[in-house]
Amino acid sequence: MSDTMAIVAIGANLPRLDGTPAIGTCRWAVGELGRIPGMRVVAVSSWWESAPIPPDPRSPPYINGVALLAGGLGPEELLAALHRIEDEAGRARPYVNAPRVLDLDLIDLGGMVRAGPAPILPHPRAAERAFVLKPLAEVAPGWVHPVSGEGVAALIAALPMQEISRLPG
Repeated sequence: MSDTMAIVAIGANLPRLDGTPAIGTCRWAVGELGRIPGMRVVAVSSWWESAPIPPDPRSPPYINGVALLAGGLGPEELLAALHRIEDEAGRARPYVNAPRVLDLDLIDLGGMVRAGPAPILPHPRAAERAFVLKPLAEVAPGWVHPVSGEGVAALIAALPMQEISRLPG
């Protein structure tokens, strides 16, 4: 059986309880993604800084990136592994779109389309977010949205203005 490609968006905008800044948590998360049994990290994008969506004056800017994974896990198993990593980082969910120490979203899993149960695939808001699409274009420039059939470059071109910039290094 061949590997299935998974696209995982990584984001954080709060330090961990031990003081690790958001960028450090994002880098740590990449290492943890590589430890998921049955999966391996194939590529990691640059890190990007973006304003919260929706705008929230209580929320500092996010650090975002995308990892491309390959392996044989199904959607439920991979989502559970992502949630375990978030929990280990100390993620709390006090309200929708709350600032967070780590957010791992399964964006796509081998082009699978499913309305439920969780995870919904492809991620329902991925095509609207520069902080997903711009790093995704770095690791999978030929990616096509499994529902709309639009390529990542076309999706980026259609985005409304969003505050986002690639971090140096």
